[in-house]
Amino acid sequence: MSMQDALPEPINRARKANALLNAMSVDIEDWFQVGAFETVIDRADWDSLEHRVEQNSNAVLDLFDEVGIKATFFTLGWVAERYPALIKRIAAAGHEVASHGYDHARVFTLTPDQFRNDLEYSRKILEDSSGQAVTGYRAPSFSIDQRTPWAHEILAEQGYRYSSSVAPINHDHYGWTGSPRFAWKPVAGSDLIELPVTTVKVGSHILASGGGGFFRLLPYALYDWAIRKMHKDDGRGAIFYFHPWEIDPQQPRVDNAPLKSKLRHYTKLHAMRSKLVLVGTDHIWGRVDELAALEAELAQ
Repeated sequence: MSMQDALPEPINRARKANALLNAMSVDIEDWFQVGAFETVIDRADWDSLEHRVEQNSNAVLDLFDEVGIKATFFTLGWVAERYPALIKRIAAAGHEVASHGYDHARVFTLTPDQFRNDLEYSRKILEDSSGQAVTGYRAPSFSIDQRTPWAHEILAEQGYRYSSSVAPINHDHYGWTGSPRFAWKPVAGSDLIELPVTTVKVGSHILASGGGGFFRLLPYALYDWAIRKMHKDDGRGAIFYFHPWEIDPQQPRVDNAPLKSKLRHYTKLHAMRSKLVLVGTDHIWGRVDELAALEAELAQ
């Protein structure tokens, strides 16, 4: 067997096509666990609400089977605790199971000790459910930023290979404008790399182009242009993310949420699945750990 044959299939496919490998990721959380609703839905009420995360995640898995994608599922420990069969199915299908923390608490709301405990507790649940070693982490709402200088150090201490927890943009809910746009090593003497969510540079502006609301709300052609521009200008693969609730137009409505939050959350849910099929077939996708292995060589 040649060294090339031993590489993960998406990497071989990208190299044979003379294209860049991109990373597909899903943040596994239910409709009521999103940051936009955290001030109007109490965590104590979560178990009494309608749970749709299992059926929606299964629909995502079916979609990935349809278009031939292996992805990374950043999963809440809270979800894995209640739906271990879902986590087993994700792992059995060849996807990566990674951590999204336990209950979607933003990192900057935790103390270092609370963050450490959150990592340990959620990782054990995920590993017990999946049978995989969990080596990747994404902070809820991309909440590692300049307020949490200790977070990367704790991730390195816990043995994580990579984090994808930083959004190098200015946003009303999150953002670290001082972060590098591409993979970097945040802890001296550690192999841990941070893989910021994808952005595109247009003139002097850095714009979000990593999926989520940007992808769902705007025309597909604009996203496709942004990713191709980033590929051409920067020569790096994209990191794309979305949530299972984004393909669920029938989910319950939160009437007392702020208007801006409702517009962001509910607009164009009906169009999301078809757009995911498009992006899944127009670009070459692998798991985040596969892209992390390639980016580790370039990270500073």
